[in-house]
Amino acid sequence: MIFDLRDVSFSYGAKQALNNLSLSIDSGLFYGILGPNGSGKTTLIDLLIRHIHPQSGQISFLGKPLNDYGRRHLAREIALMPQNFYINFPYTVAEVVMMGRYPHISRFSMPGPDDIERVNQIMAQTGLLAYQNRSITELSGGERQRVVFARALAQDAAVLMLDEATSNLDIQHSIRMLNLTRDLVDREGKTVVAVMQDINLAAMYCQRLILMKNAQLAVIGNTEDVLTPQNLEAVFHVQARVDQNGDAIQVIFSRKITS
Repeated sequence: MIFDLRDVSFSYGAKQALNNLSLSIDSGLFYGILGPNGSGKTTLIDLLIRHIHPQSGQISFLGKPLNDYGRRHLAREIALMPQNFYINFPYTVAEVVMMGRYPHISRFSMPGPDDIERVNQIMAQTGLLAYQNRSITELSGGERQRVVFARALAQDAAVLMLDEATSNLDIQHSIRMLNLTRDLVDREGKTVVAVMQDINLAAMYCQRLILMKNAQLAVIGNTEDVLTPQNLEAVFHVQARVDQNGDAIQVIFSRKITS
């Protein structure tokens, strides 16, 4: 078990974002978080990376309270690709990707040959070598999203958090990104926790799913067990058919809304 949450609650003023949430996340698996808008998905990610703190309850990481970890230590363990990434200074693509190496570089030191080699390797994997000298401010939303993904990979963290990582990407780059991510799980034993909107992409890549509704956990389990017509209707108020051929799962929606 890598994360353990017990009775965690968080509110933004009068709005309850999470209400007495309890769940465990095992290491070495690809988790997808799905749910309607406002169900608490991004809040859960923000709590797991300690951008915010629970107002009640406790979060443990590797058997120790999350608050006991120093920020630098945590940055070596957990990498985030955020939903929104704003930067106004014209850093080059290579410089932004290198930012992912900062937790591994001594304070006031320059990146070493190993850091430069790792950044070049990741830019090659993500198709960014041709962009390496371009300013981040000149890129499209999708290109910028790929750079932020590469920066997260450069951290070489045990846990990778993705918050709607494919929202600005076309289908080719979405599949390329998720292939790289799933390879990290299968080949290196990384843990991935991803907020996703596309249920069929989640079905393709995630081994376990967390369904959320009304600031609470609706269901958690293996993807093939969670993706049922009954669960989809209960959480999303839509009717759907779930087909499974071997390892492939596909959700086919009807036009009917049930609420």
